[in-house]
Amino acid sequence: MLAVVTTGPAAAPIDEVRHISNFATGEIGALLADALAARGFEPLLFRARGATHCTVPHGALLHEFTTNHDLARQLEALDSTRGPDIHAVFHAAALSDYSVAAVRGPDGAPINARKIPSDLPQLHLVLEPAPKILRHLRDWFPRAWIAGWKYELEASREDAIEAARAQLKSNHTDATIINGAAYGPGFGLLETDQPPIHFATKREVAQFLASRASTFAKSHK
Repeated sequence: MLAVVTTGPAAAPIDEVRHISNFATGEIGALLADALAARGFEPLLFRARGATHCTVPHGALLHEFTTNHDLARQLEALDSTRGPDIHAVFHAAALSDYSVAAVRGPDGAPINARKIPSDLPQLHLVLEPAPKILRHLRDWFPRAWIAGWKYELEASREDAIEAARAQLKSNHTDATIINGAAYGPGFGLLETDQPPIHFATKREVAQFLASRASTFAKSHK
């Protein structure tokens, strides 16, 4: 049984030495891969190079990525080679919502240097929406049990749950894990037409998800 786990913070390059990234350690991916391996899966761990939690659980196969595009390319290639063998996909990576479309100096002129000078009085970055991966997972892995993540900081827990429910519906996934200040301490797991299930720790979430994936895989052999 194969399971895909994405984790860690993607990067959006500014030049060849600088990038924009997210706050994400990659710990949840390691915990998931460990829990999956314990249940007989071969976890394929796609971890961002910027992750600070670098443990690779026994039995997991590490694939590193940098940008949204890099991860999408690797997952699409996996679909063409081992797609039918993928029983579960856990998309926990903190991908970039925006990519750098242009870099401009104080006068508005484009800067195309491999390394932007460090003595400029001002720098303007033009950002554009980055491609989403979650919406493609069902097409790439139609036979898999798929879970995405929803991280919300603003509004209430109810609002966070509704945002997760909308994500679940629009991306045709099987589950969404909710966390962030809007949700509050811990994690929520939302499945279609089911009330949220609460977990106190990342390890609890990982163990539950591995159990769900195992049940699904055994029933779809």
